Amino acid sequence: MTLGHVLAALSVLLMLRQWGTVAAMELEKPGTNLPWSTSQPGKQRVSAGPPVKRSRRGDFPASETVCPYKVIPHQGRPLPRDVCFRTTDSSFYCDHRLCKVFRSGRTLVANVLPNSNSVLLQWEPPGLARTIKGFYMNCSWNGTFTRFQCDSVQLGTSCRDFLLTNVHDNVKYRICLQTLHTDRTSQEECVEFSVEPVGMQEIVIAMTAVGGSICVMLVIICLLVAYITENLMHPTFTHPSAKRGP
Repeated sequence: MTLGHVLAALSVLLMLRQWGTVAAMELEKPGTNLPWSTSQPGKQRVSAGPPVKRSRRGDFPASETVCPYKVIPHQGRPLPRDVCFRTTDSSFYCDHRLCKVFRSGRTLVANVLPNSNSVLLQWEPPGLARTIKGFYMNCSWNGTFTRFQCDSVQLGTSCRDFLLTNVHDNVKYRICLQTLHTDRTSQEECVEFSVEPVGMQEIVIAMTAVGGSICVMLVIICLLVAYITENLMHPTFTHPSAKRGP
């Protein structure tokens, strides 16, 4: 192995390390970790606790309708008197690289957004729309030994999604949805999900970058040792010159 081969190998390794660093930086850009994505450019979502308010640019598209809802606290909290409003967006798309989807087996879908500790629930009501008078959403989560109830939500007939905020990490939630008709109530449709800890993706990226740097350093050391062993440490044998006669 010559010095030229070692330098060529080092240049290739440095190029690979630089490429990995650039890829990690692209993942860390603020615009790439936003799970909200719609088919119409220029939108911006800002989510907060109930009532949910979203700032956006321009007029509301035709696919968005106003959804009236009312939060019903669990026992031990006073009942609210106000009705809240939010806008629905049927063009929401969940990027599977930054968003995880859980399905109930029918129409209820939970889009888990780990970077914002939020879950967007979407559904399509079965049956005739003219007989629907609203929806009722029940929430609970698993504790160590028992199941706890969280706030329930009563939604209007125009609601097709709901943003659940302030979701705890590593807690298994169960959301059940009932369609309220004028003459009956449908069976519960439930979906279960859990949210990964915030910052886990950043930790994985940092560990990957550190591990890649360590591997590159080890390869460089091995190449240098091989070069030194092959070219510098071998003894030089010289043949003794024959004695000349007188």
